[in-house]
Amino acid sequence: MAKKTSGAGTPATVALTAAGIPLTAHSYAHDPATTSYGMEAATVLGISPERVFKTLMADVAGTLAVAIVPVNGTLDLKALAAALGQKKAAMADPAAAQRRTGYVLGGISPLGQRQQSPTVLDASALSCETIYVSGGRRGFDVELSPRDLLALTHGTTANIGAAKS
Repeated sequence: MAKKTSGAGTPATVALTAAGIPLTAHSYAHDPATTSYGMEAATVLGISPERVFKTLMADVAGTLAVAIVPVNGTLDLKALAAALGQKKAAMADPAAAQRRTGYVLGGISPLGQRQQSPTVLDASALSCETIYVSGGRRGFDVELSPRDLLALTHGTTANIGAAKS
């Protein structure tokens, strides 16, 4: 069962609180057998998958970048590269993503990362009043305005999400 909390003390919630950005924290029991972390969050929290976003790390011309897309879709690497003024991108090495962000896979938040990375949020997020992103660990999401997310990450928007085929 999902449980609303006032915060969980992760680097993501610390960054949001320090910036004075309102958030709603949502904790839930993560099933260790689950590998689709974002869809698990949508299902357990009873939220439309279009409002739950996954944080992915990609290597764009030798620089790690953050891509935030709806959990019911995939990342269009070519569109991400174009959004960052490059020709191509590839998914980042998982170990490199964990080192760069300070988070474990399935719990990578776009907020409170160890090192700031170029960040692109799928433009579909702007049609939502609030969206859900990882709060910094498996089984913990934060709900916030997509505009607040962009402000805190110094991010941009682009059509980087693609429907799953």
